[in-house]
Amino acid sequence: MNSKANDAGAEILATPAEGDAGGLRIPRHVAIIMDGNGRWAQGRGLTRTEGHRRGMESVRTAVETSRELGVSYLTLFSFSSENWARPPLEIQFLFGLLRLFIQRDLADLHRNDVRVRVIGNRVRLAADIRALLDQAETLTCHNRGLTLVIAFNYGARDEIARAVRAIAEDVAVGRVAPDAVDEAMIAAHLDTASMPDPDLVIRTSGEMRLSNFLLWQAAYAELVFMPLFWPDFDRAAYLEAVKEYSNRARRFGGIAARRST
Repeated sequence: MNSKANDAGAEILATPAEGDAGGLRIPRHVAIIMDGNGRWAQGRGLTRTEGHRRGMESVRTAVETSRELGVSYLTLFSFSSENWARPPLEIQFLFGLLRLFIQRDLADLHRNDVRVRVIGNRVRLAADIRALLDQAETLTCHNRGLTLVIAFNYGARDEIARAVRAIAEDVAVGRVAPDAVDEAMIAAHLDTASMPDPDLVIRTSGEMRLSNFLLWQAAYAELVFMPLFWPDFDRAAYLEAVKEYSNRARRFGGIAARRST
């Protein structure tokens, strides 16, 4: 990162405000829609796959910055259930990046006490991909630092449908009474069961929509849309998003603002 970006980050951390890190109120759970890899590359005359490759550096920066700030959960939308509509070569490249990330970065994540969790539908995934995801979760399951959640082959509507089917099966055989089905039960059947809902959802590329990402969990998340493409998302950009979050009053449907972290 250049000195200008470092200076910007230092200025943000020095901003007096409520919270624990240099005056900032730090979200417990940050979720990021990593958008714009292809457009970043095309704007530079590069292939879309080069944009995805460069985006991996931003993934590492996001993990490092989350650890620095004391964020407890970082969820990254890495491959959506709708991404299967992309060209086969691009899909193949994205799966290759996942393999490479686990092979190269998993040891460092484990050494830094990062726990890896994977959410999404694994049924359609190749056996070797499922094995790699299982390996990452098993190796790091006892870590107590940052929890890195990888949303892979994930779609919120599919997640909710799977949860509802599981509950319906319990109701059908009499394990659960219909009037016992409530929000807590649905949440307990989602891929994110036992995790706190995201406090902050960041989307890069300037697009202003959730794109089927954490639709249930993000009901009261603060949304920050940033104009830069994902490969340009650095520490200063992350801190700017956290500063925006820190300056907002969260009411959760009530009148008085209250802390969520």
